[in-house]
Amino acid sequence: MNVLVVGAGGREHALAWKASQSTRVETVFVAPGNPGTAAESGCQNVDITVDDFTALANFAVSKDVGLTIVGPEGPLVAGIRDFFDARGLRCFAPSQQAAQLEGSKAFSKEFLSRHDIPTGRYETFSSLADAEGYIRAEGAPIVIKADGLAAGKGVVVAATVDEAVDAARTMLSGERFGDAGKEIVVEEFLAGEEASFIVVSDGEVALPFASSQDHKARDVGDTGPNTGGMGAYSPAPVVSDDIHRQIMETIIDPTIQGMDADGIRYQGFLYAGLMIDNEGVAKVIEFNCRFGDPEAQPVMMRLESDLVELCQRALDTELSTVELSFSEEVALGVVLASGGYPDDYKTGHEIRGLVQHVDGTKLFHAGTRMDEGRVLTAGGRVLCVVGMGGSVREAQARAYRRVEGIEWKDMYYRRDIGYRAVRRETVHP
Repeated sequence: MNVLVVGAGGREHALAWKASQSTRVETVFVAPGNPGTAAESGCQNVDITVDDFTALANFAVSKDVGLTIVGPEGPLVAGIRDFFDARGLRCFAPSQQAAQLEGSKAFSKEFLSRHDIPTGRYETFSSLADAEGYIRAEGAPIVIKADGLAAGKGVVVAATVDEAVDAARTMLSGERFGDAGKEIVVEEFLAGEEASFIVVSDGEVALPFASSQDHKARDVGDTGPNTGGMGAYSPAPVVSDDIHRQIMETIIDPTIQGMDADGIRYQGFLYAGLMIDNEGVAKVIEFNCRFGDPEAQPVMMRLESDLVELCQRALDTELSTVELSFSEEVALGVVLASGGYPDDYKTGHEIRGLVQHVDGTKLFHAGTRMDEGRVLTAGGRVLCVVGMGGSVREAQARAYRRVEGIEWKDMYYRRDIGYRAVRRETVHP
């Protein structure tokens, strides 16, 4: 069979690469893809944008595509699953209704509250005066979120009341995130350690992928502005067996069951961004209705099961009979970004060092494009280098060894991805 992966980033490169390894797959088409997917054996780019549902569906029919896997959030929230269903095409993605868990922070928080799923206190606002009054009453630190999609950057963790009020003002005015910020969620700051908990759901059963941890902050030590993610590693040591069980029992299963109780069948990937406090209690920070990026890159590196078969079984409501298998090795990914990201940055710089080889590593493209045989930067997050190893320290060392051979003008990356896990490993070898 043929498979279509919709998207152009690092997550889609990782999903296409893993799908191409399936023994049941002839060709993985990637729309529109990137230079990395174009270079993968068994993959072929297709010049169709992620929001052109008609062209995507027509292509799927013309090429006998047996399964479409959707990567980014935009087409999910716009209803690509519903569109493909209407054409009788198998599409692994949540419905437009289900994707509201990511598409609207207000919807998500109301859902969590209604189904008693642990999360921080919150209020939603469309009036700056009301938001400012609430912020001043609550004090800082406090979190301000744009209600709609903002490419993973619509969150401000404000250290002071003035910073929070300013964030609320810029969001509600439309200055920072346009319509996505016309309503905001102001919520309690949750202290602890973040973890990414990603599952696959068939609407009844949810199977967890290997745990992972993302680094959202741009700079060393988890400081600086919020980004779409500067690196990730898997597994996440903070997710112990007990915490894993707690997350499934108090968050994941109630979410799938709660959606079903609300008349919404959830089929697809579900990403719970969690905060785990010092007592080991997990609370939901946010939901994403797709695989995380850059979590997909290290998790797909560790996944030993057939991704295509998994998606097919989920669409057939057969996950109760499936077990996932993962490598015992650690995978750690370092994102290489354009200088200035997530704010203003320049693109079009030639990337050098892409063809070097370092054992135990894999390079995934995100914001790149081809120009007369040269690979140029074309986004904020440009590449993700993943290292594999028997320990976090070994995986980290391999990843950074390969990073050292790559360069372009104003390249930027964090030099401490995985530092918490390395510290844990040092204390408890």
